[in-house]
Amino acid sequence: MLQSVIDTIVSYVSAWGYFGIFAMMFLESSFFPFPSEVAMIPAGYLASKGEMNLIWAFLSGVGGSLGGAIFNYYLCYFFGRELIEKYGKYVRITEEKMQKFEAFFNKHGEISTFNCRLIPGIRQYISLPAGLAKMNIAKFSLYTSLGAGIWVTVLLGIGYFLGTDYDESTLKNAVIIMLLCVAVISVIYVLKQKGRK
Repeated sequence: MLQSVIDTIVSYVSAWGYFGIFAMMFLESSFFPFPSEVAMIPAGYLASKGEMNLIWAFLSGVGGSLGGAIFNYYLCYFFGRELIEKYGKYVRITEEKMQKFEAFFNKHGEISTFNCRLIPGIRQYISLPAGLAKMNIAKFSLYTSLGAGIWVTVLLGIGYFLGTDYDESTLKNAVIIMLLCVAVISVIYVLKQKGRK
């Protein structure tokens, strides 16, 4: 049953091509609860078979992630918190969640837009407080692309080297490794910022 579902997803990614990857990652990076592994792991598998170009799959994934993040960013940039308060409940963004996202962004600063791209459950929403704070769009795009690039690379790697032979433990281990990377990068960033001051 599971293998049949995986085969179906792979066939969809193959049929939709790079635009499909871009569109799915755009959705995943915006409000819609769409899992990025559905797009990127099959893309890595297809690349291993020579049916997709790994570089183009990577660029499509990162481009879609950045596009969705910028979409969220500008929603809050132009329409403010009122938009989230009014419509957030329809996409599972409660006032409590929004306060947590804002507190995290305010505490950790701009680097949080990079770190949070590697944290499932938060990665889609860190763009919102960045937009409210009117963070510099060039920095936002850079940090978002770097974080998304690491996430996309990991998922492509799983698909490329393991094919369809992976399970939830593989993704969990990948997330744990990325969280450790987040911790190390955050410490280095904080130390550098203190050094500059």
